[in-house]
Amino acid sequence: MVHTPTAPLAAGARSRGPAGGRESDNRIVLDDLSKQIIEQLQQDGRRSYAAIGKAVGLSEAAVRQRVQRLIDVGAMQIVAVTDPMTLGFLRQTMIGIRCGGELERVAEHLASMAEIDYVVITAGSFDLLIEVVCENDDQLLEILARVRSIPSVTMTESFVYLKLCKQTYSWGTR
Repeated sequence: MVHTPTAPLAAGARSRGPAGGRESDNRIVLDDLSKQIIEQLQQDGRRSYAAIGKAVGLSEAAVRQRVQRLIDVGAMQIVAVTDPMTLGFLRQTMIGIRCGGELERVAEHLASMAEIDYVVITAGSFDLLIEVVCENDDQLLEILARVRSIPSVTMTESFVYLKLCKQTYSWGTR
């Protein structure tokens, strides 16, 4: 499975600062071949470079270089996506958090916690959303206690998942 963060990549992009190839709004420009490679990997993250090359009209070596460049600049990751329930994690929860202090500092603190899989700063009813995957309710309670003990956290609301109806990472490169 290929996960593509918001920053795409141009195959021939020159470094324009510490992020390398990024535009001023923190995006990376993708050319059509890089988009095609990402789409091939989103269909099957184990697809060989040779097969991708054949599909997009590049050599195996050229695909390997482009994939490595996409990974190096953080435009995508190639990961295995598991079903937590089959691995013994019986509780998945999204937690909305309201804060009274520096959001980015709280977000960084939460992101450093191994049990938290997802951290975003949001607009709307909550300042932050986090996702946790737990073995049981006791572990969820322990995580909630740790989150609530952060001085800037003023309120949390938990959304316990009852059934996962759709989860996809194949939004493409648009």
